[in-house]
Amino acid sequence: MKRLPFLAAVAALSLLFSIPMNAQQPEPLTKRQQALVTISALTAKGDLPQLHQALGQGLDNDLTINEEKEVLAQLYAYCGFPRSLQGINTLMKVVEERKAQGKHDVLGKEASPITSTEPKYERGKQNLEKLTGKPETGPKTGANAFSPEIDVFLKEHLFADIFERDVLSFQERELATIAALVSLGGVEPMLQAHLGMGMNTGLTEAQLRQVLTLEEKSIGKKEADAGRAVLTKALEAKK
Repeated sequence: MKRLPFLAAVAALSLLFSIPMNAQQPEPLTKRQQALVTISALTAKGDLPQLHQALGQGLDNDLTINEEKEVLAQLYAYCGFPRSLQGINTLMKVVEERKAQGKHDVLGKEASPITSTEPKYERGKQNLEKLTGKPETGPKTGANAFSPEIDVFLKEHLFADIFERDVLSFQERELATIAALVSLGGVEPMLQAHLGMGMNTGLTEAQLRQVLTLEEKSIGKKEADAGRAVLTKALEAKK
């Protein structure tokens, strides 16, 4: 009977060494990326007390003041000026409080000037094509055909004026957008599209599932589970 523990140990060691040493583990979101997700989700939800805390944690995790300001400004395009402005006002309070505490937060880079002379509509169209991985050809369809002005607003303002600002990368902007849309709920087609765009910027399935775990902690299980259902569809569409 004394041989059983020894045999079990041998079996465990055999299993351990049978695993390839170069097997790659899924890359988790960095603390900085996690902070972007939580800040975006709470901004869309309008939970200012929790947002206040998340903004401070973001500054502690290598986000600059200008990067946090940028993500809050971007979110007006997804959850409206009231949520965005409330978020910016909250960030102002956080920065003032931390300064009074003797903390020296990094302001960070400003957006570089746009030097392209190409029309904004074309620049926005090109940025959107980079995100979707698909050229936009043929006549307009759906909402863009029914409301041509919204197509112009999306291309010229969202994907040119906002997405071209180099304070945040495309991947960081997609993380923020996905987090906000999950928090809002009821926008499944847009969420699926942005999950696809997020994957096109290099976000992995494991990282997107981590986004939803963060959403469950900060917003709620109902919203996170709804997001998981949409992620399943997005993953199927990528096959």
